[in-house]
Amino acid sequence: MKRILFVIAVLGILGLNACAAPAPTAAPPTAAPTALASDTPLTVYAAASLTTAFKEIAAEFEKANPGSQVEFNFAGSQDLVAQISNGARADVFASADLKNMDALQKQALVGGTPQVFARNKLVVIVPQDNKAGIQTLQDLSKPGVKLVVADKTVPVGNYTLQALDKLSADATYGAGFRDAVLKNVVSQENNVKAVLSKVSLGEADAGVVYSTDAQTAVGKVLTLEIPESFNVLALYPIATVKAAPNAALAEKWIEYILSPQGQAILLKYGFIPPS
Repeated sequence: MKRILFVIAVLGILGLNACAAPAPTAAPPTAAPTALASDTPLTVYAAASLTTAFKEIAAEFEKANPGSQVEFNFAGSQDLVAQISNGARADVFASADLKNMDALQKQALVGGTPQVFARNKLVVIVPQDNKAGIQTLQDLSKPGVKLVVADKTVPVGNYTLQALDKLSADATYGAGFRDAVLKNVVSQENNVKAVLSKVSLGEADAGVVYSTDAQTAVGKVLTLEIPESFNVLALYPIATVKAAPNAALAEKWIEYILSPQGQAILLKYGFIPPS
């Protein structure tokens, strides 16, 4: 009898275990989120003359790359080189000349091979009221004219001197033209936007800027073209910075600048295609 009761008890225990809910299955381990390059803002150091065009390109780039964010530092190319050389955080450098890009390359601070993505040309601008009555390039050499240019260390300032050399080599202007014009310089600025601003505000009778900058001040300045034979084409190279914190997105930015979409925006603002 005791044996029968023992068997019944064992069977009862087994039955209870069978009715119990099964133990929960452990969930598979969840993969850790992957850090994306776009989690860190892309920092672009760019020549001041690229301000308007690059801001529009950035808006389109961010749409094409959801989650990305582009931040800019616009200044004279020579100032940007100094900042990067001193350890400033940058992903991309876009210069208004080859000289400043070469300066970074010599310091081994450029990643990859720089590519020219745009060109530009020089124009003379005068205030809308043109009180000095400047009508021709020769007028820039008249005594009393207040001329503002960029410093010779700034790309547009260097290009200005090259253009004056070309003009002085022509019999129409004469060998003394360059010196006569430079005697009228009342201010030398650190970037092209500063030149544009002073002329727009009427603080100078004339200035030399890029064609693209003059286009941004329609209604504030008048433009005097410099003939092609005397003009100087500015070349704009772009490259990643070797220590770029966001190298992957930097490459995407450069690809977009060189793409039909990026080139169309540059063309819209008056830049000349690279070839």
